[in-house]
Amino acid sequence: MPQNLKSWLLLGVLGLTLLTFYQLIPILSPFLVSILLAYMGDPVVDLLERYKLSRTWGVILVFLLISLILLLLLLVLIPMVGRQLVSLYALTPQLIDWLQVTALPWVQLQLGVDTSAGGLEDLKQMLSENLGKTTGIAQSLLSKFTASSMAFLGMLANLFLIPVVTFYLLRDWDILVGKLRRLLPRSKEALTVHLVGECHEVLGAFMRGQLLVMLALGIVYAVGLMLLGLELGLLIGLLAGLASLVPYMGFIVGIGAALIAGVFQFGLDPYILIGIISVFGIGQALESMLLTPLLVGDRIGLHPVAVIFAILAGGQLFGFTGVLLALPVAAVIMVLLRYLHGQYKESNIYGQFSTDCASISPKEVKQANACTEPINEST
Repeated sequence: MPQNLKSWLLLGVLGLTLLTFYQLIPILSPFLVSILLAYMGDPVVDLLERYKLSRTWGVILVFLLISLILLLLLLVLIPMVGRQLVSLYALTPQLIDWLQVTALPWVQLQLGVDTSAGGLEDLKQMLSENLGKTTGIAQSLLSKFTASSMAFLGMLANLFLIPVVTFYLLRDWDILVGKLRRLLPRSKEALTVHLVGECHEVLGAFMRGQLLVMLALGIVYAVGLMLLGLELGLLIGLLAGLASLVPYMGFIVGIGAALIAGVFQFGLDPYILIGIISVFGIGQALESMLLTPLLVGDRIGLHPVAVIFAILAGGQLFGFTGVLLALPVAAVIMVLLRYLHGQYKESNIYGQFSTDCASISPKEVKQANACTEPINEST
């Protein structure tokens, strides 16, 4: 078969695969969640296998652990967060009053900035009118969601499908990986395995390490703020933990929200403000000196801007499915770009530039700043 025909055939197969994937996006979410859960749980099952436990029993133990965690979330954490959300909703009119009466006049006095707050009054009136209708709003949303029986049944099917698919993927993970490896072209197996290994290292550091860092920081922030007596401490701590997906974002978002909530609840009490700053300072110190070096290390290689862009782009293009795929795809692209960059540095294209620069005069070398670095490296 001619080489051009092979290339066109491969492009056709790739295009057909992408088109099929795009058409199947509405039903892919539970499978992608299952793949991510199986990927994150596989090292735990492998560890249990080293202790002479069968693969199936290892998967069952991991499932029992996950079920216990979810049960604790349902019985303890979710009701607490729900109560704090209701409290936040109830406190919002008072917060608007505080902004109008205290915060904005202070800003205007100190900075001389016009702080017109006409829109805040409308927002306060709307919230006050609907404050006693929280239960009715929840019932209305639930009735609209369940109005379509097919959508409701589809949601239930996805919820039941995730644990089933995850179980089988976890049990047969090593077998599936082995079969995929045997399908690779023999001439490209070593390179492909090397690139996949780099992707696995980056994804493992991020999906396991960074999530554990987020969980630990969320616990530290929430417990610290609740001990200070901050009414919305749990909600702010969890928000700061989630925002820690991007380095320093959790610290900035968390300390800003906590200081505003502290001033609103306690006024300018210096002990509370110092306590809030201390909580986030301790969390930041733990992250930089202990959590990140221990759980993530320097293997991740994803720039914070790349993380933000990947999540936003994935959500914009493919919705929730795109959010699930954003970081794995970004990690794979980063590894491929790193490989292509290495190939370029070793190619004749990159080396030819130094040869051309070596033939020009010293005066031209000084003028051509782009040539100086290759010549210095070659010498």
